Amino acid sequence: MTDQGQKQLGKTLRNIADQLRGAMNADDFRDYMLAFLFLRYLSDNYEQAARKELGTDYPDSNAVGNGGRSSLPVWYEQNSGDISAFEKQMRLKAHYVIRPEHLWASIAHMARTQNEELLNTLQAGFKYIENESFQSTFFGLFSEINLGSENLGKTYANRNAKHCVIITNIADGLAGSQLTATHLAMPMSISLASSPPLGRARRRASFTRLSESPISFRRSSP
Repeated sequence: MTDQGQKQLGKTLRNIADQLRGAMNADDFRDYMLAFLFLRYLSDNYEQAARKELGTDYPDSNAVGNGGRSSLPVWYEQNSGDISAFEKQMRLKAHYVIRPEHLWASIAHMARTQNEELLNTLQAGFKYIENESFQSTFFGLFSEINLGSENLGKTYANRNAKHCVIITNIADGLAGSQLTATHLAMPMSISLASSPPLGRARRRASFTRLSESPISFRRSSP
């Protein structure tokens, strides 16, 4: 990420903090924002690995007319019989799997179009990444994020609408920027000192694995 991109990220986070003022404390806000930045980082790296794995079979996002969303949903629709083999290869090469509907590009598209299923999809995505993406690599990664908190809205519709705005702001603020483990770790270093011991250890381990590779997480040693 360039200096300009880093400044834009800081501006975006400050704007969202203003929107959420009173809804959560500083530590909760950092955890909350890191969850979205983490999803963006994992998604970008996963799609990069998918393009390499599929080669010329990876659909052209401009040609398929999918409104700027990830091309992976198109490939899944057109190659249902090959999905299992593809995901097996991705677990071996990228070391994790993210379903197309849970990729950041898909989530951001839902936010921009104010899809009423955004929050349900996001919660399902976090759960899948934690529990099914790759053994215990991401277990508990998003456990401290409460997307259903009434502080974010008294009803599901209110919370969904607020997340549509927040995620759209993040997506617009990060447009054209590439996140790295270093940029993700900077806000982590601020929040570690005041985070609960379990969450602190879990996130430190996650970012340690993340920093080992520019493309993917490494599998933890037994």
